[in-house]
Amino acid sequence: MFNPLQGLGDLKKMRDQAMAIQRELQKEEITIDKHGVRIVITGDQKVIKIEVNGKSDNDVKDAINEAVKKSQEVAAKKLQQMGGGLGGLLGGMK
Repeated sequence: MFNPLQGLGDLKKMRDQAMAIQRELQKEEITIDKHGVRIVITGDQKVIKIEVNGKSDNDVKDAINEAVKKSQEVAAKKLQQMGGGLGGLLGGMK
């Protein structure tokens, strides 16, 4: 007999794996030095530091992080429009 709820365990496993990957991405740091500009960003696209010619600029960093967050929200909405998307599967990942 077919059990439609049997797949819920698989969905939970996939969600747990996605959340584990998200946590790993948060720990990764990428540093780029180019033309006197140094940028440090995490694997989940959060800007940690921006320096121009050795001088930090937190206003630019904050603006970039806000822009990235908004672009991720737009992408999430597009994914939700595609057959329900991954919203329920991934839970509160942002």
